[in-house]
Amino acid sequence: MIHDLKIKSLKVIPDERGRLTEILRQDDPLFQEFGQVYVTTTYPGVVKAWHKHAHQSDNFACVAGMIKLAVYDGRPGSPTEGEVNQFYLGVHHPALVQIPPELYHGWMCVSPEEAIVVNIPTQAYNHDQPDEQRLAPDSPEIPYDWKRKDG
Repeated sequence: MIHDLKIKSLKVIPDERGRLTEILRQDDPLFQEFGQVYVTTTYPGVVKAWHKHAHQSDNFACVAGMIKLAVYDGRPGSPTEGEVNQFYLGVHHPALVQIPPELYHGWMCVSPEEAIVVNIPTQAYNHDQPDEQRLAPDSPEIPYDWKRKDG
């Protein structure tokens, strides 16, 4: 596992009315600070990658559909420099992944339906000076292939 990356299984509480899943609480050991909450969607087969932040942490949970989330550690001197982690998140694996600053990350929708992802970043988005650096999904700087692996 990449150094400083955290994952938490989410407990789904079903009853005859539906279900409830707590994603992140103020008293959760993963909680750092609150910036904002937003929802983003991804259509089947679409890749949203790569980006990283200099200051903020992201807290991702996929609440509908399924995504393949990949994280790359390109931090010089990190004990896990050069490593890639991959997680499947969504209705079949409810989990929260906390991505600290300076780790490239992105995902691909792997379900036949649109994936809905909730993010709780530690800082609000600054439209004038965004805290993000981007690379193309197929960037040679990151040793990861988004293609489906059959077999």
